[in-house]
Amino acid sequence: MERALELDPRNFFILQQLALAYGWQHRYADQARIYDRALTIVPADPNSRILRALVALDWQADIKPFQTTLSRLVAENPNVALDIDTLQYSVCDRACAAAIRTLANYPREGVASNGVNYPYAYWEGVVARCEGDSVKARAAFAAASREVQKIVQQQPDFAAALSLLGMIDAGLDKKEDALKEGQRACELLPTSKDAIDGASLAINLAQIYAWTGEKDRAIEQIAAVERIPNSLSYGLLKLHPYWDSLRGDPRFEKIVASLAPKER
Repeated sequence: MERALELDPRNFFILQQLALAYGWQHRYADQARIYDRALTIVPADPNSRILRALVALDWQADIKPFQTTLSRLVAENPNVALDIDTLQYSVCDRACAAAIRTLANYPREGVASNGVNYPYAYWEGVVARCEGDSVKARAAFAAASREVQKIVQQQPDFAAALSLLGMIDAGLDKKEDALKEGQRACELLPTSKDAIDGASLAINLAQIYAWTGEKDRAIEQIAAVERIPNSLSYGLLKLHPYWDSLRGDPRFEKIVASLAPKER
């Protein structure tokens, strides 16, 4: 891809793809440089702007640039359509305030990620869980489960849908179902078959382990994920509530420390 960029240095698509590749390799200085270059070509591109801001979150666990950029984009265009699931990052605000604001503007039909639609109710459940409202979280996850179950019934080997259902069932304390679904998803689409989507499902399985009390398996899964290109960054491990049950465990903290920025 770097060679392709040498041949066509102003190709916006190649720049975007190269930046994403650098992110999965945790090469954040290179990623920032490529996004800056892309923004000289299309300065107003909302996706490049938000993704450039996310470099600080992934690299340095700094959520402020993301929050500032998202607020500006929404102020410029309340209906702005972004390629990322903004709630995935808004919940990294430990006060949950940003997530609550983002949820208010979140599409009621949900947002597609890894080829499957994440229902509004799923993120409603995650935000409620962050707030400590277990009753509201359970009701939201139950609603999300009904939506995703329909997809799984129609496509029983749809790995991304199975993985999402496993995450939802973990939120509903259906441990056996959650583990079975998350593991089956990774069997259907391992990283050896699809390095990108397979890695995402492997991260989902780590979340399922964390939410179902399988701390040892969660940490082992995260360690395995970090041995391959992936999107589970220092910032996400440091801030995201998915991993709260693992905090304080020396094995988890060692992984987080190994990903911490070596330079500022």
